[in-house]
Amino acid sequence: MRVTEERNPNSVGIDTKSTIEILHIINEEDKKVAFAVEHALPEIAATVDRVTEVLASGGRLFYIGAGTSGRLGVLDASECHPTFGVPYDMVQGIIAGGNKALTTSVEGAEDHGEEAVAEMKRRRFSSCDALVGITANGGARFVVEALKYASSLNAFTAAISSNPETEVFDVIDRRYRIYLPVGAEIITGSTRMKSGTAQKMTLNMITTACMIKLGKVYNNLMVDVLPLNEKLVIRSINMIKLITGCSRKEAEDVFRASGNDTRLAIVMAATGFEKEHARELLLKYKTIGNIFLSQEKLRLSEEFR
Repeated sequence: MRVTEERNPNSVGIDTKSTIEILHIINEEDKKVAFAVEHALPEIAATVDRVTEVLASGGRLFYIGAGTSGRLGVLDASECHPTFGVPYDMVQGIIAGGNKALTTSVEGAEDHGEEAVAEMKRRRFSSCDALVGITANGGARFVVEALKYASSLNAFTAAISSNPETEVFDVIDRRYRIYLPVGAEIITGSTRMKSGTAQKMTLNMITTACMIKLGKVYNNLMVDVLPLNEKLVIRSINMIKLITGCSRKEAEDVFRASGNDTRLAIVMAATGFEKEHARELLLKYKTIGNIFLSQEKLRLSEEFR
């Protein structure tokens, strides 16, 4: 029997418990999730390094899954554009059953592997892209067949599962088998619970670490954020002020002068350059960190002339 289908002895009789007792049982089980993710850190790190190479070379990252796993993949992918300012299609999520399955259960869709392959072909998935399969149980045909197709193209593939021995891992290099040992679920087979939480944590790690390595973060600040609402505009202005040490008014002025481009505004405020010159610096050095490093080297070289 798969671990995800086993009964959890810690939740036997849960239906006879008081509300607070039920919540304690769930909470105690949820505490185990972070340790399960920690167990998989070597495989997650290996996956991050390979995915970063794909993205840096102009490729795309695809998540694929069914049910909760698919929804989590779509969620993580959809948040990369506003958070890190990357193109909409750089990180994509594919869910069995299509967009309808995002809000409505389409349980039978996970059994149709041919539909996964058809969708990948529609999106022109190629050897230059990466595919991460997400399936708590590990046997969803929609995910397994997609990974087989990607492997046939010599594309990079990785997989996430809560079972150690399962079909999805059979088609993946051992280094990229992300096994999340969360154990039996509180409600038998309800993998939207601990397995889903572990998956969400893992997906957060993969995209966030990749974006950090691609220079989308300076220090621990999301300098490539797209200021699409009032909250994000305020965040952008605060970052400009924090990073460069300028006044709030100066930060607001340079933010407007940059065309509401947070990263560009930071460079303008830090160097005193006009918009076009600052843009040239970004094109040359790629990241704010590299620009600051080059400026520091220039200052030091001038001091020792």
